[in-house]
Amino acid sequence: PTTTTTSTTTSTTTSTTTSTTTSTTTSTTTSTTTSTTASTTTSTTTSTTTLTTTSTTTSTTTSTTTSTTTSTAIPKWTMTGNMSIGRYYHTSSTLANGSVLVAAGMSSSSVILNSAELYNPSTGTWTITGNLNTVRCWHTASTLANGLVLVAGGEDSSYNSLNTAELYNPLTGTWTTTGSMSVGRTQYTASILANGLVLVAGSYGGSIPNSAELYNLSTGTWATTGSMSVARCRHTQTTLANGFVLVAGGEDSSSGNSINSAELYNPSTGTWTTTGSMHVTREYHTAVVLANGSVLVAGGLDSTKNSLNSAELYNPSTGTWTITGNMSFARYSHTASTLANGLVLVAAGVYLLNSAELYNPSTGIWTTTANMSISRQHHTASTLANGKVLVAGGQGSISSFIGAELY
Repeated sequence: PTTTTTSTTTSTTTSTTTSTTTSTTTSTTTSTTTSTTASTTTSTTTSTTTLTTTSTTTSTTTSTTTSTTTSTAIPKWTMTGNMSIGRYYHTSSTLANGSVLVAAGMSSSSVILNSAELYNPSTGTWTITGNLNTVRCWHTASTLANGLVLVAGGEDSSYNSLNTAELYNPLTGTWTTTGSMSVGRTQYTASILANGLVLVAGSYGGSIPNSAELYNLSTGTWATTGSMSVARCRHTQTTLANGFVLVAGGEDSSSGNSINSAELYNPSTGTWTTTGSMHVTREYHTAVVLANGSVLVAGGLDSTKNSLNSAELYNPSTGTWTITGNMSFARYSHTASTLANGLVLVAAGVYLLNSAELYNPSTGIWTTTANMSISRQHHTASTLANGKVLVAGGQGSISSFIGAELY
């Protein structure tokens, strides 16, 4: 937050100068008359003229001084209302009315949940809303153009991959089942395309982990589309400005190794094409689109299952990746959020980090920012209409968290 204070001082000085000039002229005339009768008459006339001239000059000088002081508050985290139950491996979705929907996940006792709740940014409180029809974790959630939220896939109480899907209606607070995917999917990704369809791709295990399919809201059905060249899970999936979808990294579902390959989905043709590979293999990383159209990938696990602090940028125009600045802390299963000022906020992650840092696209440099109140991983982050970022839930050393905080 930035506070600007303006102080204006006006000084007025008035100077008046008066000059008076007086001129006096005296004229005396004497006339003497003598008659032969010895009579003399003398007449004297005196005339006096006084001329006074007054000149007044007034000078006014006004001086105005304006002083502006701008102070920028140091960003910080503040605790907000608690959820009704601690959860991780859940999803969070920002609704059209500004509320945030948190759905399902796993509790402290490793119970898979079907509960859901809503966060109200105006009051900072959570309220329980309708339960999902199926318990699930590791699922995806997509806010559709009509305001409904599509939740699909994930794992059930027996850790089986789910192919079921359901829709949340914010107006009624209820869930209704919709068409099922062709295969069960967990630890996969979902993106909304420009045409309104939802693209899902990949999976951990399952029968066809390189497959992809499209959800059509109008019909409530799924249709298979082109398959990826590599079977992957725990990857990232990002919709680019040109409408293509970039899938990057992840774990090879067949070998179990982290990968650095990337590919592009073309909605017009329904096909995938390989693009440039990242410099580092990574899974459990994050990806965000920057204002200039580039994609920033950060953190994750490498092929030896070590946490990464590296980051790189994908250029859609060239199809290539370039190394950018390293984060101060290696992390995975963290969150990344684009702020209103264009900076990218990454927060927490494994192993039980409470640190946060900011990436500046103009300089390619990361700077640490205020630490969160609680160390957490497998949490969610949602950007609110007021520009704040809501972090909710997550896993701790011995339990899941009900707590949430705002940046």
